[in-house]
Amino acid sequence: MGGADLLAWGHTCVAALAQRRAEIDALNVFPVPDSDTGTNLLATMRAAVAEADGLPESGGNADAGPGEPESAHRVAAALARGATAGARGNSGIILSQVLRGFADATVDAELDGRTYPIALVRAASRVRVSLSEPVEGTILTVLDRAGAAAHHCAEPGLAAVARAGADGAARALAETRDQLPVLRDAGVVDAGARGLLVLLDAMVTMVTGETPVRDEYRAAEFGVPAGRREPARQPGYEVMYRVTGADEERIAALRARLDGLGDSVVVAADGAGGWSAHVHCADAGAAVEAGLAAGSLRAIRIEQLAEGSHEPAAAGFSGWAGSRAGAVGERAAVEMRQLHARAARPSSGRMGGVADRGVLAVAAGAGAAALFEAGGAVVLSAEPALESAGLLAAIRRMPHREVLVLPNGALPAHDLVAVGAAARDARRDVLLLPSASMVQGLAALAVHDRSRFAVDDAFAMSEAAATTRWGALRRAGGRALTMVGTCAPGDGLGLVGHDVVVIDRDTHAAGATLLDRMLGLGGELVTLLVGAGAPDGLAAGLAGHIGDEFPGVEVTVYSGGQQGDLIQIGVE
Repeated sequence: MGGADLLAWGHTCVAALAQRRAEIDALNVFPVPDSDTGTNLLATMRAAVAEADGLPESGGNADAGPGEPESAHRVAAALARGATAGARGNSGIILSQVLRGFADATVDAELDGRTYPIALVRAASRVRVSLSEPVEGTILTVLDRAGAAAHHCAEPGLAAVARAGADGAARALAETRDQLPVLRDAGVVDAGARGLLVLLDAMVTMVTGETPVRDEYRAAEFGVPAGRREPARQPGYEVMYRVTGADEERIAALRARLDGLGDSVVVAADGAGGWSAHVHCADAGAAVEAGLAAGSLRAIRIEQLAEGSHEPAAAGFSGWAGSRAGAVGERAAVEMRQLHARAARPSSGRMGGVADRGVLAVAAGAGAAALFEAGGAVVLSAEPALESAGLLAAIRRMPHREVLVLPNGALPAHDLVAVGAAARDARRDVLLLPSASMVQGLAALAVHDRSRFAVDDAFAMSEAAATTRWGALRRAGGRALTMVGTCAPGDGLGLVGHDVVVIDRDTHAAGATLLDRMLGLGGELVTLLVGAGAPDGLAAGLAGHIGDEFPGVEVTVYSGGQQGDLIQIGVE
């Protein structure tokens, strides 16, 4: 099998997992009975195939020319990368390591009767290394048995070896019911191992054109009735994230830390300098903080574990507040649900009708910092560059029971989600509000009222930020391609949110055009926050332009002193 064949196998696996998803979900009682193993395997395999589908149409190695067949190794490596990046649940990360085994075995050869057993053996080894506490009677045992059966196959050729591996896995799968007490009590085979058999049977189908006939694996009649089973220990949350910028020493420390926090710990490499981490634990914030100590985090998922369900408690979000819909959408919805739950209980943070609540605002420039301080906020400087650890430390220094954070665009969304999860504890409620710029943060701070309940205060501030359109006037530092054309060094750039919408050699003209675009949608109040690099007369000229072209619109000009934007613009 070459690369094209291996990619076709990936697509076959997706179709087969989709067909068997409900069956596999129903078997899922270990490590947590949340009925989602089939769903997670399918989502992970789809991510793997999407990555491999996106490979450029070129040779699979350095010596291959254009149009030559893709190598099995390059496709297998792409499948493994995609699976690691898109892994869902414990089973998804394990699947990524199975695919890495195929990549290992095909470095110098295609997939054939000799390399296929090596792939299974390497896969088993990688899975064991990634798991903190390997448990027999699961996918581990079945993968071992599949590799051994393929290795000892007497007939040469990939067809016979693939069939031997799948049949060996099927025999081992049937035995898992008696190997693990929780499976025996439930009368089921291991769900993850059932998913593995789907992949191995798909390989037989690809090579021989025949699909092995397997029984549908249902709970056996001798299983212990659900009402009489011992209740499974519920750690509370499933936490997953991607780690980059780490090394083996820090990853080892991360694995040890997650071990101390919970169980079902998996930390797996993607073969391209990144890792995926998974844990079931009671303290989701501590698990995220452990990841922050190891490297940079993204694709954070925190889901509440409950028997028979898998309802999200929080998730990683993109587009923090790039659009007004995003600003009060996904992230705000999670925060509002949390706030409503807190408002329903007596608040230990309220004293004499006024909440023990503080606002932490991130600001760039001395003038902007003074504005936030005048509004009653504690200010954290964003210059020269703010890091996640700095924001987390500042939140923890706040003496208040309730802390509202105005990040003002200083950190990307995935970092903010990680900081928020790490900062919350039994003593402090932390809400990160959707302010993507300092002008949005000022609008939010203007309606802050500590006499309100947190749910009302945070909602009012979030709404104020979300209904403030924001833009910026900058000077191009180099040649670059934007959505409205190519800019040259020194050009004036007008941005709405994070998107360049105006390019002009004259900075004043770029600012005037930007204001025309922003006020063309309406507006009553314009705030101009003047940066340290703004040329003399720029702010006055833009204020005069608003007065001439949009009479009746109120203009407020502040000295911000920020280094990045010549002018930051807010329209309310």
